[in-house]
Amino acid sequence: MLHRFKPSSWGWGLAILLAFSPAAAHQVEVAEDVGATLHVEPNDAPRARDSNRIWFALTRRGGRVLPLSECDCTLWIYQHPYRAGDAAIATPDLQPIDAEGYTGIPSAQVAFPQAGAYRLVLAGKPKGTVDFQPFELNFDITVVGR
Repeated sequence: MLHRFKPSSWGWGLAILLAFSPAAAHQVEVAEDVGATLHVEPNDAPRARDSNRIWFALTRRGGRVLPLSECDCTLWIYQHPYRAGDAAIATPDLQPIDAEGYTGIPSAQVAFPQAGAYRLVLAGKPKGTVDFQPFELNFDITVVGR
């Protein structure tokens, strides 16, 4: 008699949810009253020596989008493991981008020099009359070779 494995629909549903969930692909960090979800194009799989678009879905507590026009933001990129006092290997200029329903959020084009682990540090403080706590968000990513 031939026995076949019949996974429950719950098991398959969970596997599909985890495989295609944005939360599984994107990192979320929160500091003070600001949070961000990191997105790296293409497909959250940055490649060494290629131009990779990095953007941050930056929001304030309550879910209101925090555009770059309201944030004096800086992005530093470090090779990982990061140790206090290490010099950043890059500080790319941030440009506003509209993506996935977010308007004017911070983004940068980055070409990582080699495959390996990196730490991205996004820091910001209010610009103009906007009021939120200064923040620093840390994201660790892995860059693959060509």
